[in-house]
Amino acid sequence: MLAKISGGIVAIILALSVAQPLHAEVTAAAVDESIKRGVEYLLNRQDRASGAWAEYKGEPGGLTALITLALLNCGAAKDHGEQINAALDYLEKIELPQQTYSTSLQIMVFAQADPVKYKLRIGKLAGWLETHQITDAGNDTKGGWSYRSKDARADNSNTQFAMLALHEAERAGVKVQDRTWQLALNYWTQLGMQHPNGGYGYERGHPPSGSMTCAAIASLIIAYDRLSEGEAKVADGRIQCCGNQDSREPLDNALKWMTNHFSVDRNPSAGIGPLQTGGSPNWLLYYLYGMERVGRMSGQRFIGDHDWYREGCEKLLKHQKDTLNDSWVGDGIIENDPLVATPLALLFLSKGRRPVVIGKLKHQPDAIGGSLDWNHHARAIQNLTMRIEKKWQRDLSWQTIDFTLKRPAPNAAGKPVGETFGVTPADLLEAPVLFLSGESDLNFTPEQKKTLKTYVESGGFIFAEACNGNGCDGAAFDRDFRALMKELFPDSELRKLPPDHAVWYAQEKVNPKHLPPDPEFWLWGLDACCRTSVVYCPRSLSCYWELAHAYRESQHPEAIRNQIECVAAIGVNVVSYATARELKSKLDRPQIAVSNPGGKSPRGALVVAKLAHGGGDDDAPSALNNLLAVMEQQLQMRVDYEKRMVSPTDAKLFTFPLIFLHGRRSFSFSPAERKSLKDYLDRGGFLFADAICANKEFADSLRAELKKIYPDASFARIPPSHEMFTEELGGFRLQSVTLRDPQIRDDRDPLTARLTQTTPLLEGLEINGRITAILSPYDLSCALEKGVSLECKGYIPADAARIGANVLLYALQQ
Repeated sequence: MLAKISGGIVAIILALSVAQPLHAEVTAAAVDESIKRGVEYLLNRQDRASGAWAEYKGEPGGLTALITLALLNCGAAKDHGEQINAALDYLEKIELPQQTYSTSLQIMVFAQADPVKYKLRIGKLAGWLETHQITDAGNDTKGGWSYRSKDARADNSNTQFAMLALHEAERAGVKVQDRTWQLALNYWTQLGMQHPNGGYGYERGHPPSGSMTCAAIASLIIAYDRLSEGEAKVADGRIQCCGNQDSREPLDNALKWMTNHFSVDRNPSAGIGPLQTGGSPNWLLYYLYGMERVGRMSGQRFIGDHDWYREGCEKLLKHQKDTLNDSWVGDGIIENDPLVATPLALLFLSKGRRPVVIGKLKHQPDAIGGSLDWNHHARAIQNLTMRIEKKWQRDLSWQTIDFTLKRPAPNAAGKPVGETFGVTPADLLEAPVLFLSGESDLNFTPEQKKTLKTYVESGGFIFAEACNGNGCDGAAFDRDFRALMKELFPDSELRKLPPDHAVWYAQEKVNPKHLPPDPEFWLWGLDACCRTSVVYCPRSLSCYWELAHAYRESQHPEAIRNQIECVAAIGVNVVSYATARELKSKLDRPQIAVSNPGGKSPRGALVVAKLAHGGGDDDAPSALNNLLAVMEQQLQMRVDYEKRMVSPTDAKLFTFPLIFLHGRRSFSFSPAERKSLKDYLDRGGFLFADAICANKEFADSLRAELKKIYPDASFARIPPSHEMFTEELGGFRLQSVTLRDPQIRDDRDPLTARLTQTTPLLEGLEINGRITAILSPYDLSCALEKGVSLECKGYIPADAARIGANVLLYALQQ
């Protein structure tokens, strides 16, 4: 006979807790709280009469602009609009400043606050910067900017600020002359400006430093992106792709310098004299502000093997904790003023936390002297991200993930004895969408294939293209990608997505008549883990995205513009579908489902098997293990992750105190299976069921099958006051949860889901005074797999996990 788990065994499970980390990592909540305290510090020191902060002599509006820029990026306008508006009014009333720093900061402030409202002001300020760029051929700093005069010598700090400002001005719709950008690029790439080791100093001949190398990197990215034609071109009324890739050697060398000299404890240097030790505490916060820009603009989540944002946050939060008034104070002149140091710290924390919306997979090592097959149309992902930002009306970031990374492989004594594949599924899950592109063969190792499969099974989404057609030859990539998908997901297949699939309208409806005139230009999809988890195009999308510059005016013929807009809309739609516009915090660690096939079950562990049936019994393969991870990590229970699928007539069924089943199709049991299930439930077994994506056919099938087993019993809603929804059993309080409900739309609106606060809807089947089965008619499994869908009615991931955990705790204590 099946024995119910006793309170003693439950106590053992609860007592055998998992080990807690020795070092508490910085969290998104901690960063939010730090930002809040820093914002309050600055606002409390604003002069309420003028709206300004005490300015530095010779830089009217400079400090107020710096602080206001930080406050805007921290979102302070939402709760402190009156004070922010007072600061903007103060800045707007200043006569055009005559200094590079204050002029540049004002442009960035007005562009961040309201680029439409302040466009005229931005244009005037940008005009001042253009006319004060050094253009004298006799000046060896031609192309840069000085503090105020075009007749003085330029320096790298002022030049960086001017270029950042002009970049924001163009994003706001202000035209900046090509000549300005070309002169600026020439300034950074002139002979002697960059050290042979790749670093930059404050001026030519000065020792390189982290802050000035960051300044150079950001400036070079802006100039190259503005002036480079890229691989995609329009010639003779036709789009041509996969052209010559631009050489950006100064930028590449500067990035290598940063990798070799990375630090969050000091402003690094490889200079001479007092900086020979490797860096200085002076200008640390200015350097961190620059580092954030480097990471964000270059799409690098890691500088070398350093998670620059996480490490920088840890440094800054400890630094703030050591002060008495929630500010930051740096070393040396200027930064020892908390009104300078605090906004610099806040700019790092706030801008660096912009969530990642897409990651580009570097699936091949860099070719020496050759093209980067993984990086055709290099600006495409950046352009797509900027378009998504406009559509979603929020700041976002993108990143590159090096899938060729190797890490030291230690021996039993911990000493490195070689290298091993260094990318984990958790690394990939830092990006909710993984973009895979190329022309050539795909030669993934078994470890890489396993990582990609786990990425998808843990909620990730692959968006792939073959760079094929219009000058590209991606036949090899197309062949290998299709074979890869068949190998990784043998139970699914790539299929042409029908015109009514959400990828064609999730954000904006695609007009098929504007698709490129190529019969092979279509989207294919592979269904895995509750949704279409892979979208593939056998023709190049990135070519069109590279041409879809977010703020550069198109001069192409109308038919070409329509094609570019159509393909850009496809990119936004796929990302919107894949993410449901819901992104994780940059500091949240992705959760990976753990499995232990054939392993020994830990003593006293919770073991849950899945019931086999014909209605999609494993269509969300990671859902159960992700739920078990919640039991382990949040409720400190020992769990067994080994996957166990049992049929209703399997004798092993009676060894499990509770069984989980889910599906998304109709099914039925045989008479023998019904008899076995009745015996199982009558002997104290428990059934926990979930309708994947709120599938009505599955839910109705389960109700009908149990009605056949127990004709006198029916499923009924479990009242919200039930102990299952409280903390009484050691779980979570569930008086209010968030339900995602897809909305009916018309062709003009994006596909959306309404989020409503409600009480959990669970149905229970009571037999002889005991609830023996629980059904969630709304989705839990897709949410547990993090595979959120705009078309799926169900609970958000956090609430799905809490509901599932409470049901398991209830079942264990019956």
